[in-house]
Amino acid sequence: MSGTDGRRDRTEADETPGSDGIVATAPEPAIPEPAAVIGRVPTGAGLRRELAAAARTLGLSSSIGDELIEIRDSIAAIEVEPVDLDAARRRVAAASGEEERLKERVAALRGGVRARREIESETDGVRAETDEALGDLESAAAELSAAQSDRIAAEQALERARERASDARDARERRLELRDRLRNRRRDARRELAREVYSEFRDALAVVPGAAPTDAGAEPGAYDGPSLAASLAAVRIADLDGTVALGSEAVRWIADRGGAAPQAVIDAPVVRPCRPPRG
Repeated sequence: MSGTDGRRDRTEADETPGSDGIVATAPEPAIPEPAAVIGRVPTGAGLRRELAAAARTLGLSSSIGDELIEIRDSIAAIEVEPVDLDAARRRVAAASGEEERLKERVAALRGGVRARREIESETDGVRAETDEALGDLESAAAELSAAQSDRIAAEQALERARERASDARDARERRLELRDRLRNRRRDARRELAREVYSEFRDALAVVPGAAPTDAGAEPGAYDGPSLAASLAAVRIADLDGTVALGSEAVRWIADRGGAAPQAVIDAPVVRPCRPPRG
């Protein structure tokens, strides 16, 4: 929990499910750039994440780095096709309804023709009416045949859509499995890299105001010091190319505990927050 001295569980942000969430439409790097993690203070990241970023600036890499890239690429390669099953079902329903309507019409016309033949006389008028009814029957039968073909085609399209929907579900499940695996393996990589630089981090705490090497404990999970102090120490051991943006909270932390120059504390060029203009 956060407190007035900035203390909190430094492993919380590292272990929270979804903290490495991946956007399927724009896959993020398998390994984030260090500056994206420790290029500003407060970092908003957990201690292991900060230390892993610092380790990468020192040329260290995790033994599972290639695996992380492979998993990320596998996620990016999965394409989930949108399938509109409702539209396919509506087409089947419409085609079936039209077929039933035409069946009833054909049945009615066939009955009319049969009745006319039963009462047919030799007069041309009655025979002409029978011929007209036969023409209507043939036309309706042709429409019914076309409607049956449409219904069969709609049913086949629905079956194909169901198969695509099943494939899409499988792809989504596979993508979720890979995302979980990537999160877990990223966590493993952070732990590995954090251990590699933990002794340097412990030494850096001696220079950071409001912290002490005794806060470090034996490993990152045992750290029991202020959150801001840990972030400043992690930045101090890093070899960043650019400047570090110190938020007002970090600036006040240093100023209230001896007033050392911020760039001397983190051993890097500093960009401070803009001050509001005076009236």
